[in-house]
Amino acid sequence: MKTTIHKLDDGSEALILPREVLDNLNLQVGDQLQIVETDDGIILRPVADSFERQMKAAREVMDKYKAGLQKLAE
Repeated sequence: MKTTIHKLDDGSEALILPREVLDNLNLQVGDQLQIVETDDGIILRPVADSFERQMKAAREVMDKYKAGLQKLAE
């Protein structure tokens, strides 16, 4: 898989990752990547899930299944 470095309007450069890569790594806008330089190139690693992201996911599940969770709580 290949990608290209793009020049942005502000003069900086950006590496755009293909959607397939983002989906495979479960990455979303705002997520952070760790860049590791090696003798063979670079490794991009997702930064471990933050507590806030985990809580957001939990809230989304609770909102989606609110009625079912209330029934279980009875």
